[in-house]
Amino acid sequence: MNVKNFIVGGIVGGIVDWILGWVFYGMLFKDTFPMDQNSMNMGMISCGCFAVGFFISYLFSGLTTVSGMAAGFKAGAVIGLFQGLIAGFFENEANLSPDYKVLAIGVAISVVMAAVVGGCIGMINEKMK
Repeated sequence: MNVKNFIVGGIVGGIVDWILGWVFYGMLFKDTFPMDQNSMNMGMISCGCFAVGFFISYLFSGLTTVSGMAAGFKAGAVIGLFQGLIAGFFENEANLSPDYKVLAIGVAISVVMAAVVGGCIGMINEKMK
């Protein structure tokens, strides 16, 4: 495992995930996913974003070698697909009639965000060889 790639990729991935989360959930889809600004814990949100960045970075530099933006984008999209499906299913487990449109939008956002994070981490792995 390349520890330097893991750390740099995790930090960059976390920052990219945070920015994309703000764009998607805070700006583009704020009506679809309403949030109470007074009850948001930005520390927990930031930790979650960095957890995603380090998770993808670990997969790309620890378990396998994903190098290059295109390879990172593809692998990130697959990770985001499963991450979005898992979160969407568990978030709706108590709903007798879940909103499938919102679930699909959440999965699509997860795919795009993880793909971009993966592309950035893949690019970092390629540049830091």
